[in-house]
Amino acid sequence: MNLKNVNKVETNKVELEIEVDGETFKNAINKVYRQQAKSISIPGFRKGKAPRSVVEKMYGKEVFYEDAMKEVYPQAVQDAADEAKLRTVPDRVELDVVEVSEDGFTFKVKLTTYPEVTIDGYKGIEVEAVSAEVTDEKIDEQIENARRRAGSIETVTDRAVADGDTAVIDFEGFKDGEPFEGGKGEMYSLVIGSGSFIPGFEDQIIGHNTGDEFSVNVTFPEEYQVPELAGQPAEFKVKLHEIKARILPELDDEFVKDVSTESETVEQYREEISKNLAEDLEKARETDISNKLADALAEKVEGEIPQAMYDNRITDMMKEMEMRLRQQGLDMNLYMQYTGMTEDTLREQYAEEAEKQVKVRLALEKIAELENIEASAEELDEEYGKLAEMYKLDVEKVKSIIPEEDIKRDVAVDKAMKLVKENAQVK
Repeated sequence: MNLKNVNKVETNKVELEIEVDGETFKNAINKVYRQQAKSISIPGFRKGKAPRSVVEKMYGKEVFYEDAMKEVYPQAVQDAADEAKLRTVPDRVELDVVEVSEDGFTFKVKLTTYPEVTIDGYKGIEVEAVSAEVTDEKIDEQIENARRRAGSIETVTDRAVADGDTAVIDFEGFKDGEPFEGGKGEMYSLVIGSGSFIPGFEDQIIGHNTGDEFSVNVTFPEEYQVPELAGQPAEFKVKLHEIKARILPELDDEFVKDVSTESETVEQYREEISKNLAEDLEKARETDISNKLADALAEKVEGEIPQAMYDNRITDMMKEMEMRLRQQGLDMNLYMQYTGMTEDTLREQYAEEAEKQVKVRLALEKIAELENIEASAEELDEEYGKLAEMYKLDVEKVKSIIPEEDIKRDVAVDKAMKLVKENAQVK
């Protein structure tokens, strides 16, 4: 490979003119011929047995050129970019072949390059963080949650429906006196106060007794997913079959022994919850600070950022989502069928967060550069060790997969974020 010329054609775009030598090209042609020979039929030869010279004589010397160029150019482009010390962004690449013969070929290619950004004011960012104070109210809330989890569901016959009950109902919806599709259900268990039905529906169940038949009048939200119902009034005819209530256990020492492995009395249980809450709230506070600092950095970074960087991040986020779905026994196609979404609408959904993440990463890399932040040899080894443990691979195998330069940048970015956090003015 010979890098003949480097030409900046626009912001974040560089055109390289690259020459591939004859030996490399001939080796690629031989490889392509071997791959394709088994499917080539030439009169007088068994299928796949025709010599290359015969194939070229019949179809022309150039018969394998295009595929051979495709075989060679990715590595040639990478080598040329390395020689030109360019940090490139994965993007769609088009080749412009200048000259080609059996002695090699020359081509031009336009690459998207990593943007140059600037950032000011990254020290002393003001952040108003959420409180990590442990209050009696928060402790009581945790205890009530534990009581609800340990509670039992029992049928109630001596009172009307109250907030928090589960009402077992039949219902059918009517618009202008006519039933509409999807508006009917039988023996449906509706948790009152869950907000799972149209606003106002659940409130009108409260106060009714088992066996009651009554009407519920509501108006569909303006943004309702069924256009013909959006913003329209409707009547639901309802029959209440059963009322179920969650019966909570008494808050006493016996309850504490059932739900805790560390405490035996209510007082000890409150102390245990207080300690756990303090840890959880402090973690939540730290996360909140980091998120708000990231938002601030995304706003402060300036520069022309290639759209390809945003698109690539969206693609990565969709792959991450697909992996999570697979862990749940689903796939992306099934998920889109359930939600009525398409790949385009999913990408649109991720666009804003992807843009933020790209900007934050660029900001932190720039801060690392300005502050001369680098990864030490010890930090590099530690990071490779973590990855090896995570993926259950040998450290040397991880090193062969993930370039050292990528790990160095990741460590430097983490240290840059630590610097921003240490210098922030947190309220």
